Amino acid sequence: MPHATPLLALLLLASTPALAQNGPPPLTPEQSQAASARYQQYCALCHSPDRSGYANDHAPSLKSPQLFAAGYPYIIGEAIAYGRPGTPMGAYHEEVGGPLKRAEIRELTMWLRDQAGAEPVELPDGAVLGDVALGAQVYADTCATCHGAQGEGGTGTALGNATMLALTPDAFIRHTIENGRDGTPMLAFRDTLSDAQIDGVTAFIRSRSSGWTVPEPQRHVPPALDAYIMNPEAPAPEFALTDGLYVSSAELDRELKAGKRLVLLDTRVTSMWERGHIEGSVPGPYYASREEVMANLPTDGTWIVAYCECPRAAAESVVRKLREGGLTHTAVLWEGFQGWVSLGYPVVGGNAAPKPE
Repeated sequence: MPHATPLLALLLLASTPALAQNGPPPLTPEQSQAASARYQQYCALCHSPDRSGYANDHAPSLKSPQLFAAGYPYIIGEAIAYGRPGTPMGAYHEEVGGPLKRAEIRELTMWLRDQAGAEPVELPDGAVLGDVALGAQVYADTCATCHGAQGEGGTGTALGNATMLALTPDAFIRHTIENGRDGTPMLAFRDTLSDAQIDGVTAFIRSRSSGWTVPEPQRHVPPALDAYIMNPEAPAPEFALTDGLYVSSAELDRELKAGKRLVLLDTRVTSMWERGHIEGSVPGPYYASREEVMANLPTDGTWIVAYCECPRAAAESVVRKLREGGLTHTAVLWEGFQGWVSLGYPVVGGNAAPKPE
């Protein structure tokens, strides 16, 4: 098993034999209520209010008992805490720019397990030994339609994600292939694939991590509160909004290059802004209250353009809040951050940003 961070070490205590009899203590009603509220604030936008998933960005169901039986607490906890770089799943631990403390993530993980009604199962350590060539063929025939030919994801989870593979035991992958996920498109293959085929697919998925590196993150420093407005002395941009709401990447790039006066609001979890963002943007995460988002924004008619990952759900929710607060000169980037990057427009990467003192 990979080295556990302090957060994960804390989460792992929940599944040790010593605590199996004496604890961890169940959530109190107050803790459960707080965790439920945090789920709605931070998770429901993509995973849906009822945890059934696929509301936005192909976010998976969090109702499946199989997920929590095999993935609690380690895999679920680290996914919430540190996200999945290369996917829309950002990092929510405060140490990496997210809004949640360790205890809050632990409570959220326990609450999700309780809601799923799952009893954790003990999985073996070590690698699953299988025929990679056989697994590659089975993957192409059986798995690629949902998970992508190169494990890049789609309807199913991105199985070629370096962070996921680095932190997920082989036994968890095998358990999922064998048992599926109730309430999701992920079928149980225990009756249609042989043990050798399941072992092979597991080994093949693991092989997708060969040669991958996960760069050390470097923290960005948000701009000072008096620097939210870009080019404060310049004229306003000239946007032709589609449906009265959306601006294209081409339009935004044109106005940014022209040095127009505007605010560019990154509505993703702040850890994703820190990892990379459109230059000049400021963090205004979707889960903040309207008052929090508006606290540092101009109310003098300056244009505010919001964007999120892929492509619009979080940005739209923030813009709705702003418009409800009277800020009408607001727009959403149609293609989102991933579309902006895919179209070749510039971003500021982590290595270009200074570390905080």
